[in-house]
Amino acid sequence: MIEYRNLRVALLGAGSVGGEVARLLLEHGDELASRVGARLELVGIAVRDPQAVRAVALPPELFTTDAESLILGADIVIELMGGIEPARSYVLQALTSGADVVTGNKALLATHGPELFEAAAQVGAQLYYEAAVGGAIPIIRPLRDSLAGDRVERILGIVNGTTNYVLDRMDVHGDTLEEALARATELGYAEADPTGDVDGYDAAQKAAILASLAFHTSVPLSAVYREGIRGVTKAQVDAAREAGYVIKLLAICERLRAADGTAGVSARVYPALIARDHPLAAVHGAHNAVFVQASAAGDLMFYGAGAGGIETASAVLGDVVSAARRHVIGGPGVAESTHADIPVLPVGEARTRYQLTVRVPDRPGVLAEIARILAEGGVSIETMQQKTIVDTEPPAGAPPRPAAAATLVIGTHEARESALAATVAAVAESEAVQSIVSVLRVEGATN
Repeated sequence: MIEYRNLRVALLGAGSVGGEVARLLLEHGDELASRVGARLELVGIAVRDPQAVRAVALPPELFTTDAESLILGADIVIELMGGIEPARSYVLQALTSGADVVTGNKALLATHGPELFEAAAQVGAQLYYEAAVGGAIPIIRPLRDSLAGDRVERILGIVNGTTNYVLDRMDVHGDTLEEALARATELGYAEADPTGDVDGYDAAQKAAILASLAFHTSVPLSAVYREGIRGVTKAQVDAAREAGYVIKLLAICERLRAADGTAGVSARVYPALIARDHPLAAVHGAHNAVFVQASAAGDLMFYGAGAGGIETASAVLGDVVSAARRHVIGGPGVAESTHADIPVLPVGEARTRYQLTVRVPDRPGVLAEIARILAEGGVSIETMQQKTIVDTEPPAGAPPRPAAAATLVIGTHEARESALAATVAAVAESEAVQSIVSVLRVEGATN
């Protein structure tokens, strides 16, 4: 028998995720109460426009524009508004009043996480955010709790469903970036302005959160190196497929050691080649996956829906149940373990491999000249493939004629990013090179 008082739940925002959270709280109230040991009472939903048409039909009396009054009367506040303000002010108000907060707001956490966690610690409240990274995928709790006693060495993540859908369409169906993005927009995977996804901002916010958790240190968003997929071409995707790779937008968080011996961490986002036998290569459509390498646990893979109202609502409700159980059992919230103060190193200190495609004159000595430039930069060649460029419009009846140019596809051994980038710049300036066609990093080695 449930004897604990009702726990008052306030919801901020009633979009695709918020609407599903409200519906599930109302429809599954008895089941949730039996799990928690107390009934979860949805006392109100703060929105800008209570009269707006919504995908989920909810009791109109729940809607209000007075978020502050709703917050001050709640035990648990669910923030699903998105953006920085007024979400930051509302979350701070909730925490300082002693309420636990559940949020899926990655931008807010990546930008103001330390401030919010400090506010929670001051009053013994708890800030939950499983839905902020990976949608329905449980990755925050495993990193924060299950792997807290292990040493996470590296994380490779596909954490943006829109860009994964776009790159997957390009690989599987042969679409151009523009065609794949248009299809993603039709299906609702991409916003009318896809900048946050296509240019890697969304993935960078999630990388900052993952790195902070994995390495028990504060990794600010400003320290996350970011490249998006806007420059990925159909030709690059086709060449990757031919070479046994697939292009994915990866969030990479790892421990590394700088050239001067300093131990630090790195967080970065960019499109990269990954071998088709790697687990992340099999992540299709708008799904997300996070591949974790830990010292004791070894390789771990977390896979599932990275977005969607009902899917993300699952992660939110998991946090709500955890918060409610804490209220029933009692005790202060658990502070974030982000006090290791490990330096965040610049991207130039990371080690990776490059696949460099260049257009060169088809004459003797070119290969030797490029090899010399790479050797001087401290970069060694692992593979090299030459393709002659042929005239696609020869005279009628005549066979294709070899043009006075060729493409070289050069795969390097692992080297420091700064050395690789400097070497590519030197290659581009060489008289032996007509143009740089493509530069992609190669990631995904599991050893």
